[in-house]
Amino acid sequence: MSQSSLPSDWLTKFSDPYAVLGIAVTADVRRVQKRYRNVAMLLHPDKYIDADEAIKDFASQMLARLVNPAYEKLKQEKGRAEHIAMLRFQVRRMSREAALAPKGKLARELLGYPASGVDVFYEQAIAQLAEAQYQNFEHFDSVTQQLGELNLVYLQLKMGEVFLGEKRTGLVAATEAKPIQFTPVTPETETVSENYAQRHYRRAHEYMKKGNWQQAVQELRDAIRIEADKSEYHALLGVAYLQQNLQGMATVYLRQALKLNPNDPLANKYADKLGIKPASAENATNGNDKSAKTGGFFGLFRSRK
Repeated sequence: MSQSSLPSDWLTKFSDPYAVLGIAVTADVRRVQKRYRNVAMLLHPDKYIDADEAIKDFASQMLARLVNPAYEKLKQEKGRAEHIAMLRFQVRRMSREAALAPKGKLARELLGYPASGVDVFYEQAIAQLAEAQYQNFEHFDSVTQQLGELNLVYLQLKMGEVFLGEKRTGLVAATEAKPIQFTPVTPETETVSENYAQRHYRRAHEYMKKGNWQQAVQELRDAIRIEADKSEYHALLGVAYLQQNLQGMATVYLRQALKLNPNDPLANKYADKLGIKPASAENATNGNDKSAKTGGFFGLFRSRK
């Protein structure tokens, strides 16, 4: 790239801060911060010690004039809500004028995707584009435009849903009564879902080896959002909570792991320590009172299926 200043139209063209950072519109503050740190490192002057001054100056301007302002807009919950509202308004205005016709391949695929797989496809598409967004400045323009299109298409598909953002501060999100579960409808979608969840699961293992329990919790919660029926995810999350002396949370997830798989080795290992009975024993104890005790947290999940 020969020029050292940003193209004059970039500041107006890239008005979507989610697209500039390369994150989904469902991202919470943790994801926003994590992505911002990664992008800031990619654009840091130390990365361009051997580059010519034009490239170094261009990277600095991208950070100062695009990335930093985008982060400032999204680092607070109020700012994220305002920009989601602005993007939704844009979608409604465009829909009144003409049918949404994205140019990007991924956005077009998302527009025609089965409803049950939309969330997984969208997040995977965002991750795929974000990986290339700041690796080569020549591609930034086209990649960021594709990210913006994906956001608009996703918001159009979710127009009837009031809440989009994730709130991982508790067991149940403030805007959801149950974790989001994605039901793949094609082999392709199933592979994407499985790989995405397994990626979070593997990262959680790495964090736990380092004693970073809180980060492991976040990764496992992400995995469960995608594949809620994996006992190993629940069991490991229970252990991560136990390592932080959060026995109540640990009990909830270990118990759920045993419900999903009574033979889960990790869940059984810690069940005795917490006085958790196997699912079969609980059923025998409850007997005919089962119907009176299905109103708990996971009972709510079943009742909504």
